[in-house]
Amino acid sequence: MNFRAKVEELLSAALNERSSLFLIDLKINDDNKILVTLDGDSGVNLQDCIDVSRAIEHNLDREEVDFALEVASVGATTPLVMPRQFVKNIGRKLKVTKISGEIIEGSVTEADNENVTLEWKAREPKKIGKGKVTVEKTAVLPYDEIKEAKVIISF
Repeated sequence: MNFRAKVEELLSAALNERSSLFLIDLKINDDNKILVTLDGDSGVNLQDCIDVSRAIEHNLDREEVDFALEVASVGATTPLVMPRQFVKNIGRKLKVTKISGEIIEGSVTEADNENVTLEWKAREPKKIGKGKVTVEKTAVLPYDEIKEAKVIISF
């Protein structure tokens, strides 16, 4: 079994033991530096990273292959890439850039494996007379129409 396959197998086993965690990215460069990026349904804490790191590191032989290992959680401003991340962020506000270039900022009200539903308020001209009126808008976006989605952090 090659090095990458062994790392993938160990990582998979570690994540199977922690069902709330899921893999966002696994990179192994030419120098055998392993970069694991995780997310979790309830977030990722330091102990989660330590446990996954140990599950991989303690089962690889440095005498056989010299490697470096880094296990980290996604950052607060990291774009969402998986449907499970959208589900995790129901109720939070997102900035979504569609492939068409349109930008929508709205709250996630629903999310499943195919679509995310956003709701927001917008000011639009009145149909009759001068001035503007606030209207509630909803958009159901298939994930393949989303170029980038980031959680808007508010304090």
